[in-house]
Amino acid sequence: IPWVSSPKGRRIEVRFPDPSANPYFCFAALMMAGLDGIQNKIHPGDAMDKDLYDLPPEEEAKIPQVAFTLEEALNCLSEDREFLKAGDVFSDDLIDAYIALKKQEVSRIRMATHPAEFDMYYSC
Repeated sequence: IPWVSSPKGRRIEVRFPDPSANPYFCFAALMMAGLDGIQNKIHPGDAMDKDLYDLPPEEEAKIPQVAFTLEEALNCLSEDREFLKAGDVFSDDLIDAYIALKKQEVSRIRMATHPAEFDMYYSC
């Protein structure tokens, strides 16, 4: 939540969702995560007023990270989904189908030939 001088100007910023994400699933999941945090009194972490790009490695290591790859995010979703099912917002069937679809995408990308492979092995 960025600092503002007027309480009416206060807002929440979320910068990490993938722009190709389904906005309906994404915003619903964000709301469910926020509600879960409020209900379970999960501390969101202290505010960071430093430039994250200029942090020394030992300070950067203390900052919690989100999943680095889609595959890692899907594994995390598979293991931690209960908060999404509260109030029947999401179901296990929907979550499982979404994970299966996205794992197909991961597999297809993993099997694709990288441009460096063409350069190394197929160029004359």
